[in-house]
Amino acid sequence: MNRPEREAAARRIMERVPPPVPPDLYADVVRRGSRLLRRRRAARRLMWLLLCAGAVAFLVWAMAARPWVEPPSQTTPPYSGW
Repeated sequence: MNRPEREAAARRIMERVPPPVPPDLYADVVRRGSRLLRRRRAARRLMWLLLCAGAVAFLVWAMAARPWVEPPSQTTPPYSGW
């Protein structure tokens, strides 16, 4: 099928009358769409909750472990008794 034949076939398809839509389809689409939005909203809230919980856990660990403080040197024992 060459280009003019494809274009003619596409025009024939687009010029057809669209099939009738069932009347109860709108209610089903609205119901499914609102359910999808609720699921996305719940997933987004869960992800934010996990992110905040991770940040709090990291802050608690950082305050307890203090990874930015250099550990004391253990190579030389303390010398006392001068």
